[in-house]
Amino acid sequence: MEPIDYFKLQAKNLFKDYKTQTPPTSEDDYYEYHPTYFDILGIFLAFTDLDEENFTLMKAQHVIAQLAGFYKWTDMLKASTAELELGKLLFDNQDKLSIDDWEIYLNIGESDYNITYTPEQRLEIFKVVFLNGDGYGDSAQDFRLPRT
Repeated sequence: MEPIDYFKLQAKNLFKDYKTQTPPTSEDDYYEYHPTYFDILGIFLAFTDLDEENFTLMKAQHVIAQLAGFYKWTDMLKASTAELELGKLLFDNQDKLSIDDWEIYLNIGESDYNITYTPEQRLEIFKVVFLNGDGYGDSAQDFRLPRT
């Protein structure tokens, strides 16, 4: 499956999970969800700019893009092959490395050596340093639900 198709599927799955929303039972309660793919409550808590009452497929695409290390969906659509491969690896390994920790790691390396990594170099760094490791940092949050 091509990376863009993979991300489209993830956005559709996120939106399907959102549509399992049931209204709060009292004024002080939160919406309840019965998701299959994603931790919907975790996403709404982490992405505080989302409107839980007006969540759309477009917003789901935006969330998926950010979980893959892109600022927005359109940035992902314009990305190179290496950037898309890295985005998929970041998305698939979100339990090991948060996007914030990844960006910090890159910024430190670029600052220390006064360089800017190419997309191909970023991909190679991820593969060598993180792909086979147990994780990095302590703030990685996996918004995907375990598959049963």
